[in-house]
Amino acid sequence: MIKPVLVVGGGIAGIQAALDLADQGIKVYLVERSPSIGGRMAQLDKTFPTLDCAACILTPKMVSVARHPNIELLTYTEVKEISGKAGDFKVKIVKKPRYVNVDKCTGCGVCMEKCPSKKIPNEFNMGLNNRTAIYIPFPQAVPLKATIDPEHCLYFKSIREGKKGACRVCERFCPAKAIDFEQKPEEVELNVASIIFATGFELEDPRKREEYGYGKYANVYTHLEFERLLSATGPTEGEIVRRSDGKHPKRIAFIQCVCSRDILTNPYCSAICCMASTKEAILAKEHMPEVECIVFYMDLRAFGKGYQEFYERAQKEFGIKYIRSRPAKIEEDPETKNLIITYEDTVTSEYKKMEVDMVVLAVGVKPLSLEKFFPVEDDRFAKKENPFLDPVASPIEGIYVIGMLGGPKDIPDSVTEASAAAMKAAIWAARG
Repeated sequence: MIKPVLVVGGGIAGIQAALDLADQGIKVYLVERSPSIGGRMAQLDKTFPTLDCAACILTPKMVSVARHPNIELLTYTEVKEISGKAGDFKVKIVKKPRYVNVDKCTGCGVCMEKCPSKKIPNEFNMGLNNRTAIYIPFPQAVPLKATIDPEHCLYFKSIREGKKGACRVCERFCPAKAIDFEQKPEEVELNVASIIFATGFELEDPRKREEYGYGKYANVYTHLEFERLLSATGPTEGEIVRRSDGKHPKRIAFIQCVCSRDILTNPYCSAICCMASTKEAILAKEHMPEVECIVFYMDLRAFGKGYQEFYERAQKEFGIKYIRSRPAKIEEDPETKNLIITYEDTVTSEYKKMEVDMVVLAVGVKPLSLEKFFPVEDDRFAKKENPFLDPVASPIEGIYVIGMLGGPKDIPDSVTEASAAAMKAAIWAARG
C-alpha cells in the first residue's frame, strides 16, 4: 500500500514538492497556515535574472495543486504535533475556522465591499494599504475563498467585550449564504509515511538597525514593501510614490546587508538581496526612466546562472550606480522628508553625504521557528543530516527540509530541493 506524504508550507517549494509526489500517484496532504497558498513568491512582481512575471510562473502551479486529484489542500491549517517514525508518522493538525463555508463561497467579494471594518493593515501588501475584517488575501488566491479575521471583526469584538453580538453585515449581504459564525477549530490526525517542511522565511526587523530610521522616517522601505509598490496588483497599482507626500521619487537608494552579515543581528548572508535590489532598481527605471537608482553594497554576490550578466546589464543598459559602502546613518530633512545618507566610499576612502527621495533596505531573512519538530542550527535554520551529500534530509529519518527553511537561497535552488525531497519522500511512501 502506498502511504500519503505530508508537505508543510504552500510556497513555491512546497507546491513543487506536492506536485512531484502527486504526479507519481502518491496522496499528498499540503498544509498551509495562511488562507491561500503561494507564499512569498506571490508577493513578487518579477523574478531575477530573467525579469519574468512572478505570478505568470506561480499561478498555474497553484491552480494545478487545487485541481490535482492526489493533493488534499489544507489551507488555514497548522501542524500541532508529530509522533511516530519514518513510514508511520502520526501528525495532528488544527484547521482554523474561516467562519465561511468554503463549499458555498464563490469569492465574489460582496462581503468585503459591505464590511464596515476597513482599516486593518494588509499583510499581503506589507501593511502599505488596508483590508477589511473579511478578506481574500490577493486576487489570484487559491482557494479563492473569503476568511473572517476574528481579531478585527466587529461581531467577535462585541462578544469579547461581553456585549450582544453586533454587525454580521457580511452575513446579511452574502449572496451565497456562506457565512458561518458557528465554526470551531477542528483537530485532525493524519497518518503519513514522510514529511516535507517548506515553511519559508520572514524578514528580520529592520528597526534593529536604528541608524537607518525604518519606522521613524516615512520614506524608508523594506525591499518587500518596495516590491509591492512595483506590482500592478499592489497598493498603488504599480505607481512608485512616496509614503510622505505621494510624489514620485527622483533618486532612490538601495542599501544592502541590513540585518545580514552583521554580528549584531545575523552573521550570515541572506543570498537573495544583491540580485533582488538589482532587479528592483531595474524595474524602477522601467517604471520611471528619469529616476536615479544607487545601490550601496558591501560585496556583490552574483552566484547563480546569469546573475553576473544581470548585474552588468543593470549598469550598462539602465545606468544603475553601485557604491561600495555600508552607510553609517540616515537622517531626514524635516521640511522635504528627503533622506540624507552618510557613508564612506571604500573604493576612494572618502566620507560623503547623499540626499535621496526614498531608501529601500534589503533586509535579511530568518526562518520560522520549528524547533519542536526537528533540530536547528545556532542560526535557527534547520539542521541537515549531511549538508553536502544529502542536503534535504533532516537528522530525523523520513523528515525533509527544503527552501529557505534549510538556509538562505533563491527560487531555482528552492525548487530543485523540492524535487529532491519529493523523490526521497516517495521512497518511504512506496514502502508503505
